[in-house]
Amino acid sequence: MPADHDFTVTPYAVEGDVDYDRLLERFGADALTDEQRATFPDPVHPLVRRDVFYAERDLDPFLDAANAGETHSIVTGRGPSGPMHLGHVLPFYFAKHLQDRTGAVVYVPLSDDEKYFLKDQSLAATSDHVRENMRDLLAVGFDPERTRIVVDTADADVLYPLATAFAADVTQSTVEATYGAPANVGLSFYPAVQAAHLLLPQLVEGRHPTLVPIAVDQDPHVRVCRDVAGKRRYDVAKPGALLSKFLPSLAGPGKMSSSGDAPDVLLTDDRETVVEKMRTHAYSGGRSSVDAHREHGGDPTVDVPFLLLQYFFEADDERLERLAREYREGSLLSGELKDIAAEQVADFLEAHQERRAALGPLEEELPPFRLTERERVEARRRVGYPDDALVQQ
Repeated sequence: MPADHDFTVTPYAVEGDVDYDRLLERFGADALTDEQRATFPDPVHPLVRRDVFYAERDLDPFLDAANAGETHSIVTGRGPSGPMHLGHVLPFYFAKHLQDRTGAVVYVPLSDDEKYFLKDQSLAATSDHVRENMRDLLAVGFDPERTRIVVDTADADVLYPLATAFAADVTQSTVEATYGAPANVGLSFYPAVQAAHLLLPQLVEGRHPTLVPIAVDQDPHVRVCRDVAGKRRYDVAKPGALLSKFLPSLAGPGKMSSSGDAPDVLLTDDRETVVEKMRTHAYSGGRSSVDAHREHGGDPTVDVPFLLLQYFFEADDERLERLAREYREGSLLSGELKDIAAEQVADFLEAHQERRAALGPLEEELPPFRLTERERVEARRRVGYPDDALVQQ
């Protein structure tokens, strides 16, 4: 998307102070309604009920299927360009929350090819990131019978035939209008690969509602895929989307990103590191002195420790509201709020790290999560790819 006066949002760049309402107008998505929030399975996840997921495309068919016990799926992926941080992993925990409550099938594509096209790193380095990221994904605790993890280069036998079929429906002018001029031909082709990711559940399981929960900067991928799904008769529904605001970086409200100057809270950080990062780097909505804070209070709407609690880490709405009230009144100091958030983030990370450490070798843990041969053949068949002995080798 081109710059909109004071901010820019594309899958490859987020700059400036993002106006989420203006962004909806530019992207043509719909605001999430209170009625839709109430339709999510109980308990409604904090990311939904607290307006972090704030917009949608074709959400209702997914909710209807989930509540009726009918087939429905979620696609949420990872670009393996480095270690994972909080902003990377929270969508996966949200997907697991829905899987636990509705039986959703979850597909997790890892776009190692895109990151090679996009980042200045070797294929070997990208492969190493894939392996490490996979261990973090497995530590989330997905149900292997209802989860498929696919890697673009490792699963080229199924993804490339699908992307080839879909690429015929994506013009170069569409790519440039959606993403800007690509740096190389790999990025020109990648929207077709992304369409293969998002339509793969239906090509395996048959036509059904699919939801893509993503940060709003990734919405262009969904828009291109929805165009592809509507152009040819593959008997697939247009995937729906649930669009979120950005998890704040410690430097202030905005997108938590491993490519910026602000430190990230990594999934490998221990408690001491989390506390140090929060105390030293987390942007505060408090006053410049204790006396001024006691007198005038702070602003929780821009305070990063509070926002982290609000987005994900504090499940109790009453406690969250009490913290906000005490912060505004000045009875809760910035340092105290930082310590509260740091402890809850550290608790979350320690539990994640314990599950990760308990995993066996990847070669033993991963196979139940891989596409079966039947699923691979079925996906290729649905786009007209021949099923013969050569294809199955």
